Amino acid sequence: MPDALPTVVIVGRPNVGKSTLFNRITGQRRAIVGDEPGITRDRIVGSAQYDGRPFEVIDTGGIVVNDHEYIPAQILRQAEVALRAATHIILLVDGRAEITGADRDLAQMLQRLGKPISLAVNKADTGAHQQLAHEFYALGIPEVFPVSAEHSLGVDALLAHVTASFPERAEGPSAQTAIKVSIIGRPNVGKSTLLNALTGQDRAIVSPIAGTTRDAVDESVTRGGTEFVFVDTAGIRRKGKTKEMAEKLSVVMARRHIRMAHVVLLVLDATEGVLGLDATIAGYAHEGGRALILCVNKWDEIKGQGGQKKREFEQQIRDDFKFLEYAPVVFLSAKTGAGVDRLFSLIKEVYESASQRITTGELNRFVENLHFEERKIYYITQSAIRPPEFIVFTDKGPALHFSHERYLANQIRRQFGFAGTPILLKTRAKGRRK
Repeated sequence: MPDALPTVVIVGRPNVGKSTLFNRITGQRRAIVGDEPGITRDRIVGSAQYDGRPFEVIDTGGIVVNDHEYIPAQILRQAEVALRAATHIILLVDGRAEITGADRDLAQMLQRLGKPISLAVNKADTGAHQQLAHEFYALGIPEVFPVSAEHSLGVDALLAHVTASFPERAEGPSAQTAIKVSIIGRPNVGKSTLLNALTGQDRAIVSPIAGTTRDAVDESVTRGGTEFVFVDTAGIRRKGKTKEMAEKLSVVMARRHIRMAHVVLLVLDATEGVLGLDATIAGYAHEGGRALILCVNKWDEIKGQGGQKKREFEQQIRDDFKFLEYAPVVFLSAKTGAGVDRLFSLIKEVYESASQRITTGELNRFVENLHFEERKIYYITQSAIRPPEFIVFTDKGPALHFSHERYLANQIRRQFGFAGTPILLKTRAKGRRK
């Protein structure tokens, strides 16, 4: 997202409806919403506009100012990072409850920042609750707006005030498409540490507690004129292992972000080796047709990290992930930063491979030199990119056997590249209907 955009930060104590308001403003189900307090932990970033004025929205975790436990303290730290960059702050309170000490502490902390603040009294969806909203003037914030984030009541008035000083959208050439990269893997393999290493800042909460990340956390980075948008997803667990509602929703959202990505980084833990769940998660990316890079993290903790050790580990990966023969393997340490910089060029390379389009003329010349005995191939045409999809016209049906498909895909790779991306093949018997 462009740095010039104004930033609106939504803050409040846990379970007052911040994520619901965030989703309402951005028009997307970007943040997880549920009845359990403390679902949002990292700061979630989205884009929105009101009356032609674009801006960035940040949803923060529920803040309890004087709670010194690890996760609440880290949530406050993440919120403070967002607040320092805020153009306008929305303090959200629960209109169905009385003013709490946590509300007062938070209001006083925000007022010391000297930034524009609006007080949104949420869940004011009845006349009685709207009247109660006036009691919140006691917090000392003059701009008070009764709203219902769930039913979109009062949100327009709030946004009209918040964005009144924001510049209108400047007309100009459309920006180059950013490469969207999802970071996936089991819980606690180092996904959030890798996001922080890639972005050069403490963008996501990192802790030894498995399952710390729940929402998908994203951050934009520009390298060599190319914009990369990295999305750190929640750790994917086995079915049956997800008991909390927030964790179940995290798995659904993580799989959704895999489908939305251009490139997927699958993070493996070098200290634990390749596990069955790693292959399951890799299958999600493969089935979604995403370009894929296998990142072996925590390599700095392996004794004797020489070339022989790497070759042995990579062979284990190839043996266990036979369907990912196209995916490059990178050994790195997100904690120390070793090997992380190489990812930028590799991500761009596999993205360009997945976006590559081969002309029918080139494919016809390829077919003329192809030695394929299973059946006669008349010609091949490319029908799609990301993932590259080819239609193979042959003298008979049905679809090719998977071993013949694999051979043909390998021949296409040998001729045209397509590193790091799956290749889809569809067979058509010439003269028959599709």
